[in-house]
Amino acid sequence: MPNKKNLNPKMQVWIDARKRHHLSHAHVQMARELGLNPKKLGKMDNHDQEPWKMPLREYIEHLYFKHFRKERPDIVLSIEKKVRSQKEKKARKRQAKLQGRQIEPTDKEQSKVSPP
Repeated sequence: MPNKKNLNPKMQVWIDARKRHHLSHAHVQMARELGLNPKKLGKMDNHDQEPWKMPLREYIEHLYFKHFRKERPDIVLSIEKKVRSQKEKKARKRQAKLQGRQIEPTDKEQSKVSPP
């Protein structure tokens, strides 16, 4: 698992939960939007021991529909894509901020030189 070093620990927990419970990207996104704790998914998962319990995938879909009144999220992103887009957005903001700082001193110097 070479990606463990690059990811936020909060996101890595969701990736581990996805692998452990055999969830799809959509199910992970639905669970995150519902505010479920990835460490507690094992308690909700049916291990064929409790016949009255829904399987975890169906349970997440049931809760999502109950809360949001739709079957699935409109746009489904994997955790890895979401992290990548967040990093790119942060880099763009940082670059814009640096460019703003580079432009700013020249404007201040010009205004100091020519006060009427």
